[in-house]
Amino acid sequence: MPRLNLAFQNNPSLLFGDKMELAREFMNDNKVQSLLPPLILAVEDNEDNLVLMRYALDAVGCRSICLQDSYSTVVLAKEHQPDLILLDILLPGLSGIDIIKLLKREPLTYDIPVVAVTALAGAEDRERILFAGFDDYLSKPFMIEEFESKIYHHLHRKLNPRAGVN
Repeated sequence: MPRLNLAFQNNPSLLFGDKMELAREFMNDNKVQSLLPPLILAVEDNEDNLVLMRYALDAVGCRSICLQDSYSTVVLAKEHQPDLILLDILLPGLSGIDIIKLLKREPLTYDIPVVAVTALAGAEDRERILFAGFDDYLSKPFMIEEFESKIYHHLHRKLNPRAGVN
């Protein structure tokens, strides 16, 4: 038996030590992530609506990234891995429908729930939006309670981690 293998047989930590350390670091990062409040990516071209969303998200205990630029949405979603995306449909540049198609094609973002927040309030609009891949729909103008209800619906476990524990 070669000397190198014998050294690893006698001291397995030489072989697995670095991997175990990496695993510990990964577990610690996940624990820290799970202790952080939920992160919401809100994409809205109307500044007043964006301010209102940020205020409501702060009130329910969420962190937020708010942007008006539709072109940055997919990149920021991949980079920050938000717990939820709030996405306007009628955006300059890429529409919310274009963005949802891109998000659902990306391995890093296809699983992130996305709520359409839009002035398109007709039944056929709602059906088209949900069919495009959105997980939920909220029509503007909305009441703050309705907005908060959508957030709680999609993030209840993250906002109240003890809810699932008996």
